[in-house]
Amino acid sequence: MNQNKKEKISEHLRTIAEKEQITEREVRNEIAHAVSLALKSSDPKIQNFWKKVPCEGASPTIEEIIDFIVTGIAMHK
Repeated sequence: MNQNKKEKISEHLRTIAEKEQITEREVRNEIAHAVSLALKSSDPKIQNFWKKVPCEGASPTIEEIIDFIVTGIAMHK
C-alpha cells in the first residue's frame, strides 16, 4: 500500500477520533481489538473474509483492512 493511502486512512481515523472525543491511538486500539476478536472467529464465512485481505505480515494491519473494505465497496458502486 502506498504512503498516500496510509496518510488518507490516518486522516480519517483522526476525524473519527475528533468526533468521538478520543485520540487516534484509542480509535486504532478499538479497531485492533475488534480485528483480534474477528480473527479468532470459527465462522467459515468470517475466516474466508480474512483469507482475502492482502497483508504483508502475519495478520493484516488496520490500514490494510480498511483499504480492502473501501476498495471492495468502491468496486460495487
